[in-house]
Amino acid sequence: MIGLKKLTVELPNGRQSTREVVVHPGAVAILAEPVPDEVILVRQYRKACETSLWEIPAGKLEPGEEPMAAARRELSEETGYTAGRLEKIYQFYTSPGFANEKLYVFYANELATGEVHLDEDEFVETRQFTRDEVTAMMKRGEIEDAKTLVALLWWCQPRV
Repeated sequence: MIGLKKLTVELPNGRQSTREVVVHPGAVAILAEPVPDEVILVRQYRKACETSLWEIPAGKLEPGEEPMAAARRELSEETGYTAGRLEKIYQFYTSPGFANEKLYVFYANELATGEVHLDEDEFVETRQFTRDEVTAMMKRGEIEDAKTLVALLWWCQPRV
C-alpha cells in the first residue's frame, strides 16, 4: 500500500531535478474522550524511531475507504470503543517534503465499550489520561509523535 516513486521535476529556473516521493494511501487518527477530561492513548514500539511512543489511535486508510469509516474502524480495532459522536477536526500532510500522506484527525466522544481487535503484528498498551496528565507529559517531552501533539494541543486549549 505504500510505494516510492522517483520523479523528474522542472524547477522554477527551467532546470530539472529528481525527487523521490513516498506514495501513501492516507491515514486517520482519533482523539477519543471516553469520559469528560480524559483521553485514550496507546503506547507501541515504532521501529523507525527505535522507541515506544504514546500516541492517539491511528491507522492507514484501506483502498476506497472514507476517512470517517476508517476512523471508526481504527478506534474499534485499537481500543474496543465505538464512537457515538465523531467529528473531523483537522487534516494535513504529514511530511510534504517527501511524502503525499494526508492525515485526517478526528475527535470521538460518547463512547461505548466493545472488544479490541488488534492486527496480529500490533502490540499496544492502552491507557486513559487526564488533561492535566497529558499537559505534564507534553511539557516533559514524553509525547514525541506529531499527530498526537497536534490533537492534544487542540484538546487542551481553553474552550469558549
